[in-house]
Amino acid sequence: MFSHIMVPVDLSVKDTLTKALDAAADMARLYDARLTLVSVCGGIQAKVSHSIETYSRLLDIFAEELGQGKGIEVSTLTISVPDPSVEVDAKLRQTIDEIGIDLVVIASHQPGWAEYIVASHGGRLAVHAPISVFVVRD
Repeated sequence: MFSHIMVPVDLSVKDTLTKALDAAADMARLYDARLTLVSVCGGIQAKVSHSIETYSRLLDIFAEELGQGKGIEVSTLTISVPDPSVEVDAKLRQTIDEIGIDLVVIASHQPGWAEYIVASHGGRLAVHAPISVFVVRD
């Protein structure tokens, strides 16, 4: 049913991704699909690291730990941009086509008043992506 699953990851909030990562890993195992963690970052990631290279290594370690814990292979892709807050949605959408994703599993939070003004990344991706997007609430 699915052959390549993408999970957008922000390592600064990795503790909030557990349900989405569990769901993605379970589906990857069920469908014998590839699982790729994708992170769009840029500038200085002060909450996580001070360089894109270090951030990318930390994402690799995170993926390796996830894969070992779930018994699957997990790959990573770090996308460097000048301003992630502005470019994350477009870069995630572009990545879907570039690496052949057919399912996105994305973590989300409980909606609040701000979502009436600005849509969440998961919501925006679900509206604009040509594939299935599974939004997992924390």
